[in-house]
Amino acid sequence: MPLVKRRTRTLDFRESVQMHMKSRENKEKEVNNNSSKQFPGGKTVRSITRGLLVAFGVLAASGIVSAQDKTDEITFNLLPNPAVVDCLRANPFEEPRARATVIRGKQNDTLILDLDGIKPGLAFDLFTVQSSFFQADGTKDPNFTGSFGLAWYQSDIKIGKRTDDGHVQIKTILLDDIFGFDPDVRLAPTNTFHLGFWFDDPNDAAALPTCHFDPTKPTPFNGQHKAGPFAMLSAPDAKTTFGPLCTSANTTTTPASCNAN
Repeated sequence: MPLVKRRTRTLDFRESVQMHMKSRENKEKEVNNNSSKQFPGGKTVRSITRGLLVAFGVLAASGIVSAQDKTDEITFNLLPNPAVVDCLRANPFEEPRARATVIRGKQNDTLILDLDGIKPGLAFDLFTVQSSFFQADGTKDPNFTGSFGLAWYQSDIKIGKRTDDGHVQIKTILLDDIFGFDPDVRLAPTNTFHLGFWFDDPNDAAALPTCHFDPTKPTPFNGQHKAGPFAMLSAPDAKTTFGPLCTSANTTTTPASCNAN
């Protein structure tokens, strides 16, 4: 039942976005109609409009595309950490699942994260990070050294009494633009295009003999800087190697870059 409510809230948000876009389209039609009525040379106005559209098409073909032409909404799944998946799953009959939806906004973006099949009572910490443990096919990246690069704390997550009680919604800069930098340590602007969450309590990741984590060696991924390992994390795109929060990769640069808004 709570899953249905979450989906309803998500649909309400999307419906409001669609209504806004429809209203904008209607206003544009009204302006176009008024232009044709006010100017005797309505055909001339329409000819100019067609000319502008052709010019825009040339710009788009040459790679100069505005933010409005980018993907407005993306969805992607997070993958479980194979070393501690037994401490994550609610029961032996289903795998832990986490699905992210990100909706682009004018000032910021909205992330909706739904978790299912996860043990009730667990707490997690949500981050965007620079690098992933995974390759595009879901296997461990052989070049992964244990560092996720730059990490950005986004939210807490708490699983309620039911396995489908995990739900998070945040508004922040995410798609194509999210980055951090620190000139004091000579850190250049660095994007964090991956999304993942970490066990808040290190002991939760060592609750079963089949979970391979030493709670005496915590990670810094919570407010106290004494968290467990990552629980679930996104995988990179096979072609661009970027995380899913980059929707407009530019592979003509060396190294590849992401087209910011």
